[in-house]
Amino acid sequence: MKLGVGTAARAATSAVIRSVELESPGTNVYEIDPLRDARWEALVNSHDGASVFHSTNWLKTLNTVYGYDPVVITSCRPEAELTNGLVFCRVKRWLRGPRFISLPFSDYCDPLVNNPGELDGLLFYVRKQVDTGRWKYTEIRPTLGQPGGQTGFSKRAAYRLHHLNLSGSVQELFDSCHKSCIQRKIRRAQREKLGYQQGTSEALLGEFYNLLVMTRRRQCLPPQPLAWFRALVDAFVGNLTIRVASKGNLPVASILTITHKKCMVYKYGCSDARFHKFGGMPFLFWNAILEAKERGLQQMDMGRSDISNPGLISFKEHLGAVGTELRYWTYPEQSELTEDDWKIKAFRQTVPVMPDLVLKAVGGFLYRHVG
Repeated sequence: MKLGVGTAARAATSAVIRSVELESPGTNVYEIDPLRDARWEALVNSHDGASVFHSTNWLKTLNTVYGYDPVVITSCRPEAELTNGLVFCRVKRWLRGPRFISLPFSDYCDPLVNNPGELDGLLFYVRKQVDTGRWKYTEIRPTLGQPGGQTGFSKRAAYRLHHLNLSGSVQELFDSCHKSCIQRKIRRAQREKLGYQQGTSEALLGEFYNLLVMTRRRQCLPPQPLAWFRALVDAFVGNLTIRVASKGNLPVASILTITHKKCMVYKYGCSDARFHKFGGMPFLFWNAILEAKERGLQQMDMGRSDISNPGLISFKEHLGAVGTELRYWTYPEQSELTEDDWKIKAFRQTVPVMPDLVLKAVGGFLYRHVG
């Protein structure tokens, strides 16, 4: 339903959570609820820097599954068009203390602002909430730009973020793939007659999740709760796809992608290591690339990779993706490994011996706290 001007203004006003005047006279910062204020979705739809992680579908899923309350910080008055916004989630969990994160479980989340000064003004407000003890710390995850030095934000984690430009022809995209690591494996998958299915059925979700549990165990990590993926499927109807490659009747690899605007986003991948030689993952990525081309999409977001995982970085670059540095910024400065991280590291040592039911239960509990 399209809101009229008067209706939109009333909805925006009712969605304002709080208004605070900054030290600069006449300058106000507002906290608004992006799930109730229709102006947020309008800004996301029109702003070039908006990604799937800004969408209300993503925010609703974070709220439904993990209980995180989303909030947008803006300098725009309730009755005005929304032209800037910095979206966060309130993460109030005892394991790491109350945090203000932009955004949990999101690879990145650019501030939707028009200039560096606008960003710094919003960050000064966020910093004040930390200084007054409202939050333990705050974190932003921009791909472009950075906070001004006067904001007090510091670099914390570093990652690689990869994107594949889809402007070339199908043949050009295939030729840009590494001959041995990708092209040969795609042909191997075809010779092995790997099965291929895609969709969002409960059966495909189950196959994906079983492979995910297997993969997370291999990585000494608990799996995300199944409820998270069910909620994503429900939220992104028509734009989320689960792809599964099988050898005979046995699923061997799976990926989950979400399409947003002109971009296909690879978010999760998992596999059975016993069948890696058959090329299931390159096969699935190639099928995703072909579908993206058919749909007229412009790029494929391959997601973030830990700097400490050169194998994953190489795999994405062998597919033809280009990597850029991705930095997270925090206030106040956070050490690379906190006391809580040490506890989690010690916990990971027990993962390989946990039964599946216990491992899933631990994941369902833990992910609410890590954000």
